[in-house]
Amino acid sequence: MNVSKLLVSALALSAASTAFAAGNHGSGHQGASSGEPGKASEANRTITVQMHDNYYEPEAIDVKPGETVRFVVENKGNLVHEFNIGTPAMHEAHQGEMMMMVEHGVIQGGQLNHDMMNMDMGNGHSMKHDDPNSVLLEPGKSKEVVWKFAENNSIEFACNVPGHYQAGMYGDVNFN
Repeated sequence: MNVSKLLVSALALSAASTAFAAGNHGSGHQGASSGEPGKASEANRTITVQMHDNYYEPEAIDVKPGETVRFVVENKGNLVHEFNIGTPAMHEAHQGEMMMMVEHGVIQGGQLNHDMMNMDMGNGHSMKHDDPNSVLLEPGKSKEVVWKFAENNSIEFACNVPGHYQAGMYGDVNFN
């Protein structure tokens, strides 16, 4: 087993007690109370977010209620990481789904088993990670998220790979 797999396994075990508060993958991602998918043409600005092992740069972002932001998310770490916009409760529920992805071999330290991501989780939902408020990235990869923020709510961006949130991989969305 390589170092990355050992690290993910150790982090997953440490997070296991909180990670099983799962719903289905389809509901764990949806950030309805945090906003809605935005249109790139309506984005007021672009924010580059770098994911490292286990923190974000920047650590917090400032937005205006109703603002549409284009995020360019880059994984600069050695492990698979997630950028997910939502409420703390949504992230807590989603962590159990992410644990299932590790247990089924979808997340393998620094890589994703893309074939397994299409697997039915037994509830009619897959592990694709194709929700508009979230991206799951292997090291060296980047993707965009365009999000229109709702009114002032308790919102954060987080990595819900087992153990990463608990290690501090989340940031606040501050409304101004």
